[in-house]
Amino acid sequence: MMKFFRLDGFILAMILAVIAGLLLPEWGAKGGVLHLDIVTSIGIGLVFFLHGANLSPSAVKAGAANWRLHVFVHAATFVLFPAIGFAVFFTTGGVLPEEVRLGFFFLCALPSTITTSVAMTAMGRGNVAGAIFDATLSGLIGMVMTPVLISLVVSASSGHLPLGPAIMDVMVKLLLPFAAGQMLRPFIGKFLARHKPWISKADRTVVILIVYAAFCESTLAGLWTQYDPLLIGGIVVMTSALLIVVLGLTVFMARRLNFSHEDEVAAVFCGSKKSLANGAPIAAVLFAGHPAMGMLMLPIMIYHQIQLVVCTFMAKRYAEKADALKQ
Repeated sequence: MMKFFRLDGFILAMILAVIAGLLLPEWGAKGGVLHLDIVTSIGIGLVFFLHGANLSPSAVKAGAANWRLHVFVHAATFVLFPAIGFAVFFTTGGVLPEEVRLGFFFLCALPSTITTSVAMTAMGRGNVAGAIFDATLSGLIGMVMTPVLISLVVSASSGHLPLGPAIMDVMVKLLLPFAAGQMLRPFIGKFLARHKPWISKADRTVVILIVYAAFCESTLAGLWTQYDPLLIGGIVVMTSALLIVVLGLTVFMARRLNFSHEDEVAAVFCGSKKSLANGAPIAAVLFAGHPAMGMLMLPIMIYHQIQLVVCTFMAKRYAEKADALKQ
């Protein structure tokens, strides 16, 4: 129990980044002494390059044949989640500020995670090859689908997000470095494999810098003085309810479709996760210069922590179930 509740270094760093953004906003804002607008742009490209170079095509191919699992995961990620997001966005117009509604929908429009989806699937004795394929494909699909979905709600709320330039920005800043990494994998793959922990550290460092920059911009814009603290509590409740609903639906549907234990585990964890690692760079591209960036990112930051805790417990239960079936 003590080990479980020990504060994770990444979570602590995010908390410190938020506090620093509230207390020292001039440092991390655009044009500040840290020049984070430039640093994070370079960092985002580097991280996606490393992800591309570190991804083994053979590991992806190993899980490619299970089409029922793939359809399930991507339907949950890019149909079920956005449907819930649309419903919340358009029914809470007179209740929640627009940036809160947009931030919640942004959470719903994001792709699944890669690292934690695969890790939870492995922990739960699930289909790891299928999880690698679907989590990776989800990230690639999200580079197009997330801007498309965001443009729909922005247009419907009398705003404007040029779809073509938005997708092109994501492609140039995220997909192009990823593709370059894949091309250079034969030359640098072994080196990166020996230093894999550094890729995770680089990934998390860039996320922390994006969070800090976002809260700096929002603080200087006076955003946080406009909200009642109860609103933050409301976002925690909304994101928790979202996870519970999606987990319940994915478990129910996987069992109705008679998925094996292995496929159910992969379907539930890949279909219910949302990626902060992808979400922070995508937000930095789509909402660049938005004064409410901190609030737009808050739902995915909260959801990320909750999904880790809940899904860890679920993975342990799945592992116990798998062990019982073997006896």
